[in-house]
Amino acid sequence: MSEASRSDELERWRLPLSTAPAKPKKPGFWQRRKALPPRAEPELRAAPRAPAAKAVASPQLQPATRKEKPRERRLPASSRSLWQSPLTRRILVLNIMALLVPVLGLLYLPTYRDSLLQSELELLKTEGSLFSGALASSGVATTTLGDEKLVPETSRQTIRRLVDVSKTRARLFTPDGILIADSFLLSGPGGIVTITPLPPLDPNESLVWKWIAGAYDWVFDRLPNSRILKPYQEAAVQNATDYEEVVKALDGEAATFVRDAGKGKMILSAAVPVQRYRQVLGALLLTKPGDDIEATLRDTRLTILGVSGIALGVTVLLSLYLSSTIALPIHRLADAADRVRRDKGRQKQIPDLSARGDEIGDLSGALRDMTEAVWRRMDAIEGFAADVAHEIKNPLTSLRSAVETVARVEDPQQQKKLMSIILDDVQRLDRLITDISDASRIDAEMSRVEAQPVNLRDLVLAVADIYTATGRESAPVIATDLPDGDALAVLGTESRLGQVVRNLVANAISFSPPKGTVVMVARRVGRQIILTVEDEGPGIPADKLNAIFERFYSERPKGEKFGTHSGLGLSISKQIVEAYGGSLKAENRTDASGQIIGARFIVTLVMA
Repeated sequence: MSEASRSDELERWRLPLSTAPAKPKKPGFWQRRKALPPRAEPELRAAPRAPAAKAVASPQLQPATRKEKPRERRLPASSRSLWQSPLTRRILVLNIMALLVPVLGLLYLPTYRDSLLQSELELLKTEGSLFSGALASSGVATTTLGDEKLVPETSRQTIRRLVDVSKTRARLFTPDGILIADSFLLSGPGGIVTITPLPPLDPNESLVWKWIAGAYDWVFDRLPNSRILKPYQEAAVQNATDYEEVVKALDGEAATFVRDAGKGKMILSAAVPVQRYRQVLGALLLTKPGDDIEATLRDTRLTILGVSGIALGVTVLLSLYLSSTIALPIHRLADAADRVRRDKGRQKQIPDLSARGDEIGDLSGALRDMTEAVWRRMDAIEGFAADVAHEIKNPLTSLRSAVETVARVEDPQQQKKLMSIILDDVQRLDRLITDISDASRIDAEMSRVEAQPVNLRDLVLAVADIYTATGRESAPVIATDLPDGDALAVLGTESRLGQVVRNLVANAISFSPPKGTVVMVARRVGRQIILTVEDEGPGIPADKLNAIFERFYSERPKGEKFGTHSGLGLSISKQIVEAYGGSLKAENRTDASGQIIGARFIVTLVMA
């Protein structure tokens, strides 16, 4: 029965309405809403405390009146500096640490310091060997007993001439350990004169350089030394036993030593034996401050600091540039996404950074695609809700009219017809609600269930066997054309793909003539599996080949009872197939003369 004939039938059985005075009509929702004055949004505030005399309700029953803490709003990218970005700070810290680790190691320079120290000691030892040779040839006299010994006065003059060139301090000890010559002591008319070297003149340095030098001395004086040095001390009356290297030299072995002079200074010393014909006549001790080593270390360190300062500046600039190309675009994308979430309408767009050609460009494209997908999903939900309301309204209107009429009819035959109409409408509502529920669950199910390989061959054969076993005598014949030995594995879930095949076969059967044929053909084409379902029905109108996949669209055969289909079967099938990366389309079958001989549905699925 068509919708028009159903309405005529209901009007024929409808009784005249009562002539009682009508009740005043209650204004509709929008009329009431318009009549009321605009109301401001209620402010959340603490509920007033109830008086002690009144009973206090249970806390579980009291409404929540606590003001929620507002979500912290993100600063827009335009007002956020690079220094406020945690990503910028991480990039700076990592790059600066990568630079500082080798620089600090170079500034410590323990190996370089030791090599300089060893070179100076070897040089001092070589100088001592030359001095001892000069003393052995010029400052030795033979006694009446035939023994050789050093002449103190001659040795003092020789040492003075030698140290004028080398600028070192030389001291000569006899085998008995007595000091007989010291280049810092001179004999004069008034007695012994002590010579103290004057410090070098201070260069004309600026206050900045003095501050840098002071900071340098303060820092490096506190660095741990690679060795612990003995302090340098001079007794009022010096003896060979005060110096370990001199004792070794008197035994015929040259030796070196390094002592701590205080305030970060060092004293280098080398003792060599004075020999004549392999007889040890004394020991010569040469000492000099380690200022040259400290100056060399200082120059090297300052050079490293200068180069490191330049490298640090370049590193900071490059880090800021790198951060500006990473952090700021990410902030722009985050702020745009936040504006899309907060603002009403669709004027806000995600910035298009795909021209960058990097991961941030990919992120921009993904966010834009996601936003568009969200808008499309919202449009689909809105359209689906409108379609559902429209489709449910028709049977509800018919059901309401039938219910209002059956209450006034007293003829049993008329009541029976109206009850039949009511039952049909209830069954139609049940089918609609079932199909609508199924359609609304598909998206959520597709997002949760992971696609698995499905044996399409067994699935097609199982559907064919079911319809063959349950069909009536006049039902169409279900035939299959499948390749031998090929499982035709596709990606999907067996239950949903089975629903697609059942929907297409059921649709083909409903349009096929009695004793007709419905053929299912499956073939492998490249990386895809193509399944076709063909019938021998009247075909599909040329302008409806795409419309038949719309929700609630129903183009049924003539003579079929109205309301037996909800119009969601093909829409659900297309939704399932596209969720697995495939496609579903329809076309008409024609013969050699161009006449339509049936319809064909083509399902393309991804091969597993």
